[in-house]
Amino acid sequence: MPIAPTPPKLCYNEAIGLAIDRQLLARLVSRITLAPGAHEQIPVFAPFTATELGRIPAGRECDAEAAVAVARAAQPAWAALPFAGRARIFLRFHDLLLARQDEVLDLIQLETGKARRHAFEEILDTAVVARYYSRHAAHLLRPRRRKGALPLLTKTYELRSPIGVVGFIVPWNYPLNLAVTDAVPALMAGNTAVLKPDPQTSFTALWAVDLLLQAGLPAGVMPVVTGEGPVVGPAVGERVDYLMFTGSTRTGRLIARQAADRLIGCSLELGGKNPLVVLADADLEAAVDGATRGCFAGGGQVCVSMERIYVDQAIFQPFLAQFVERARNLKLGAALDYSVEMGSLTSGRQLATVEDHVRDALEKGATLQAGGRRRPDLGPYFYEPTILTGVRPGMKLYAEETFGPVVSVYAFATEEEALQLANDTPYGLNASVWTRNMRRGAQFAARIRAGSVNVNEAYAAAWGSVDSPIGGMKQSGLRPRHGAEGPSAG
Repeated sequence: MPIAPTPPKLCYNEAIGLAIDRQLLARLVSRITLAPGAHEQIPVFAPFTATELGRIPAGRECDAEAAVAVARAAQPAWAALPFAGRARIFLRFHDLLLARQDEVLDLIQLETGKARRHAFEEILDTAVVARYYSRHAAHLLRPRRRKGALPLLTKTYELRSPIGVVGFIVPWNYPLNLAVTDAVPALMAGNTAVLKPDPQTSFTALWAVDLLLQAGLPAGVMPVVTGEGPVVGPAVGERVDYLMFTGSTRTGRLIARQAADRLIGCSLELGGKNPLVVLADADLEAAVDGATRGCFAGGGQVCVSMERIYVDQAIFQPFLAQFVERARNLKLGAALDYSVEMGSLTSGRQLATVEDHVRDALEKGATLQAGGRRRPDLGPYFYEPTILTGVRPGMKLYAEETFGPVVSVYAFATEEEALQLANDTPYGLNASVWTRNMRRGAQFAARIRAGSVNVNEAYAAAWGSVDSPIGGMKQSGLRPRHGAEGPSAG
């Protein structure tokens, strides 16, 4: 996709310093819904430098209660607004987002550490989703005629009604995209939303809400409460009418139990150990390119990124050689422009997990093919793109989600073996198959137990097909997002 390398405007300087607009941060913090009383402050650190960007209030249970009360009070008037009126707001948001992308690109990079090209993916997807539901929500949620009990004598209609207040608990890895794209269909369905962003990336989420307000979203329709997940998350879950969560499987189980206890619905996108399969007839160069993007985009901190690669033994060695060469030559850095190909990990905690998984694998006999070391010369949390072979059961890297720029590569003898290996996981979020024969690829993809399977692409084809539902199987989640399923809270 073409990228216009426009100079950033918010906080760029030669040292990737923190010349951030403090007035902007103050305005964003003012968008947080707070109950009366003093609040402790949570510092937000920039991964590129580990220096403080700003501070957000540490929300309490009473703050979550206040946010839900605000959203509940606003919901009847919002639901009474016709679809066309709601759509105009999100179309204005779409235009404003594209016009002011440089500002939020800086903010995404400074909070997540990702490369600008990967932050730009958030802009594109958020704009596409806003436009899609603005154009199609009325049709997706229209009353539908169903067959009556007695033909000609009775008529039956299926109506979609708003549930009320929907809670969104969003992670740090896609702070703009996941703060907005799940909320848009729920809001278009007439619900209001309470947004609880991750403390690491709250400024980006607040920027998105601020832009929605500028686009015309009425006050109270999407209040934000910030704070630590174990404190604010359950407090939101105890009060809303539906929950949407993206994050770890462990936390997803807790949220599912809470929703079950309250008999409310929930939608969960959880962990993954996603496989990429390269069949013998694959275009080798294209497969290497796809694997490079699929494994190392966002520093591997992407729910749908690839952590396992299975290659037909007939092309295993040439694939591995080219893949290793690509990984070793990726340009790492902290530039707030499009000059680098991979950025930093987001936190010391994530870096520790990556190092632990790689160290455990090497101590138990795996072979390092590329990377395998941190890069403090670039920043405190940089880690090289890492490829290992000889990873076996009993190693953490074999089955646990790493969520970093680390991938294990294996050879297979038959397609049935490749299928068995791809499905040998408790997760089922995303997968990828590479072959020159699209019919063969589609047949193979249909047998992989994952919520989305891309043929000759790592993740973007399925993720970008907003008209089609996408989600996880097994321990990777419940209920999809996108398409007609997107407004599932309606």
